[in-house]
Amino acid sequence: MPNPKRKHTRSRRDSRRAQNWRLDHTTASACPNCKNLRPPHTVCPSCGWYNGRMVVAPKKKEKAAEGEGGQQKP
Repeated sequence: MPNPKRKHTRSRRDSRRAQNWRLDHTTASACPNCKNLRPPHTVCPSCGWYNGRMVVAPKKKEKAAEGEGGQQKP
């Protein structure tokens, strides 16, 4: 089995190892329907459109009003 003839420096070793864990930033494209940013080739999370048609109904944000759906304070 071959052995190295010279020792690699810590700088060279660490530079090589750093490349394996590098994270690339993800790109975002504008939705043609609502103009919000979304990942490419995915359904828009804000409006539910993909490829010119509605695929998924958008989720509605519900606000919990005080005093509804539970016990009221006297």
